Amino acid sequence: MYLPSADRYSAMPYRRTGRSGLLLPALSVGLWHNFGGDRNPEDQGRILRRAFDLGITHFDLANNYGPPPGSAEITMGRALKTDFAHLRDEIVISTKAGYGMWDGPYGEWGSRKYLRSSLDQSLTRLGLDYVDIFYSHRPDPETPLEETMGALDTAVRQGKALYAGISNYSPEQTREAARILGELGTPLLIHQPRYSMLDRRPEEGLLGVLDELGTGSIAYSPLEQGILSDRYLRGIPEGSRAAGASPFLTPDAVTPELVRRLGALDQVAKERGQTLAQLALAWVLRGGRVTSAVVGASSVAQLESSVGAVANLEFGDEELAGIEEILTAG
Repeated sequence: MYLPSADRYSAMPYRRTGRSGLLLPALSVGLWHNFGGDRNPEDQGRILRRAFDLGITHFDLANNYGPPPGSAEITMGRALKTDFAHLRDEIVISTKAGYGMWDGPYGEWGSRKYLRSSLDQSLTRLGLDYVDIFYSHRPDPETPLEETMGALDTAVRQGKALYAGISNYSPEQTREAARILGELGTPLLIHQPRYSMLDRRPEEGLLGVLDELGTGSIAYSPLEQGILSDRYLRGIPEGSRAAGASPFLTPDAVTPELVRRLGALDQVAKERGQTLAQLALAWVLRGGRVTSAVVGASSVAQLESSVGAVANLEFGDEELAGIEEILTAG
């Protein structure tokens, strides 16, 4: 039986999720990449166990994570059965539904039928009676928001989820979703937007709305698919995602100007005693406005490096001004 580290809660900061009672670790592990059926299960298990030893109690999934779709939940379900069965009450499991999952008219978006069917399938793959957080993964332009939020409310009332969340919703959609859920009696716990040094759209209204609503936030892609790491300081390395290993990151994204900015940010990181990736994670978490940041990991070493960011989450005014100048120059 896996026995976790006795001091696992000693170093990781935990932040309150909005006005709820739920605390989340400053860093959460996302199973979007590296946890599908195409990877070594033993390596996956080592990463998940090490994450828990380092104080990461939250594991973020979606129905379509893999590849193939659904296999990341199977991976997590295997770990929950073999390693974490006696630790379920110390772990937060989240999953989502919204993107294409199966054929036909009921296999994606935000209908009640799809969301409820997807959650039941996710629970089967995970081997759980409930997940802690169930998200609408994206807004559905064709389905009334009342229907989508009603499905989240039903999941909570049935005990299949403890909390309701949304992802990729605009500020206006977020405000309306919170209103509908509030009237149903299920608060909007959390919003998961894409947010990083290179994608600051949440600052254009969303973070303010979340502050006003008392809703938590968890940033995905805080390292921009690895661009905000030392891998791209000299351009596009062979075998990287930008070199064609991922459909989500194309070579034209890594411009000479971006490489110049990465070099300047790397110098700031060195002055702080951090790697570029650690700086990028600390910047997203600065000031406590973001509850948690989702990190991926292809190895235990990569995970440990990311967790090193929490050792220094404080920034001086001059540091922030210098970073802002780098990010906005030109």
